[in-house]
Amino acid sequence: MSKQLKKLLTQAERPRILVVGDVMLDRYLWGDVDRISPEAPIPVLKVGKRENRLGGAGSVASMLAALDADVSLITITGNDAEGTLVRELLENVGVDTQCVLADPQRTTIVKERLLGRTHSRNPQQIMRVDHERDEPVGEQLRDQILDSVAKQLVGAHLLLISDYGKGVCADDMIPRIVELAASIEVPVVADPISKVDYSRYAGCECITPNRTEASTALDMSIVTPDDGLEAAERLLEFGVRSAIVTLDRHGIAWAGPQGQRKLFPVQAKQVYDITGAGDMVLSSLGYCLAAGVDYSQAIELANIAGGLEVQRLGVVPLSRRELLAGLLGEDYSSGRKLLSIDQLLEQLRKVRQPGVRVVMTNGCFDILHPGHVALLQESRRLGDVLVVGLNSDASALKLKGPGHPVINQEGRAEMLSALGCVDYVVLFEDESVLGLVERVLPDVLVKADQYAASEVVGHEVIERNGGQIVRVPMKGTFSSSGLVEKIHQSAVERC
Repeated sequence: MSKQLKKLLTQAERPRILVVGDVMLDRYLWGDVDRISPEAPIPVLKVGKRENRLGGAGSVASMLAALDADVSLITITGNDAEGTLVRELLENVGVDTQCVLADPQRTTIVKERLLGRTHSRNPQQIMRVDHERDEPVGEQLRDQILDSVAKQLVGAHLLLISDYGKGVCADDMIPRIVELAASIEVPVVADPISKVDYSRYAGCECITPNRTEASTALDMSIVTPDDGLEAAERLLEFGVRSAIVTLDRHGIAWAGPQGQRKLFPVQAKQVYDITGAGDMVLSSLGYCLAAGVDYSQAIELANIAGGLEVQRLGVVPLSRRELLAGLLGEDYSSGRKLLSIDQLLEQLRKVRQPGVRVVMTNGCFDILHPGHVALLQESRRLGDVLVVGLNSDASALKLKGPGHPVINQEGRAEMLSALGCVDYVVLFEDESVLGLVERVLPDVLVKADQYAASEVVGHEVIERNGGQIVRVPMKGTFSSSGLVEKIHQSAVERC
């Protein structure tokens, strides 16, 4: 990792960034699906939780605020309850809303997503319902937007355009905004939409279409990374200084002045939800450019940020600290999974969004065997995050007796951390896991089926908190103690 990026993510300075575009309210309905409707061949969603998040330009603004940028948003909402909620959500994350204008003739854009889970598995999106009007804003509001842009540009380091084609950036709005920014030398980065003439973005410092959008704009097929590089070069013909094409599994292709071009491969990762990845790339790129970072390093950070975003359900802003961890490789190294209890609780506070299920199991895991692996894999399938409580050497000795553990706690933690199904490992010193269960309060507590549910330590706490106990069959007849005895007997016989 470059010293410049590390300094960027640890500095006290806050770049000032202006965001212009279409704001939306993302509404999520979470629940369980355990039957098919008798009225039609469709699943019945039993809603358990509702959640509202910022979408569109609001998502971009909230992501920049999470990176500790000083953010102002210029946009239009309806003069309705949803518009009021959008303002509240923006203010809650520290975004300046004085230029969020209300139009009595419009309704606030709402994208409602229905997510269901079956048999305690990960939630899946069943349907999305959109409530929107996307005609261009009226002349009076256009003038108000441009007046707001002119005022807010003073002292800004960068202007970001989040164009979702919902009316705010329609007609000649973008060329006029770019002209205003150019008059006081504020660079403009735009995330464009499909099926428009990209010459509207002429004068921008950079545009950031995805593979599909660039393919449509250029009327070319973008299949390989080399296609992406060619597309990025061709986009410069629209009068922009540089162009980025996000290529999902192939990373990011960039082309700049004087024939510069480069492919930034994506790091291998589990893709959980692509929602918000484009906004995260735009936000982190804009943050870096506003802070004076060059394109190579800015795109490196944006690439990692987009990769971290797809590992989260829905649109979840990332902090500087999380991006720094990603740059250091901590999100992909086994060592990062072993946390103290306080570190674990901090991480769980971040990931515990509505609908996200935290699963926990525990044990000594002295000699890791196929039965352990099967138990852990099934535990992970029961939710979104798997926490493994690991007996320390002292507590394992008390439980198992002399000669145990065979492998020390650092070695056992390292083996567990190397498994892809395990998200976090936490050591506990007591013979009983009850204290850890009380602090973690998982949604699901898993034990092998050799125990009755009433025998599972902590079952009262879990059930009282609305969670569940799940007993999983052990694979085969493996046991760590049995393996130790077998090894010992084999050694005796050889002697």
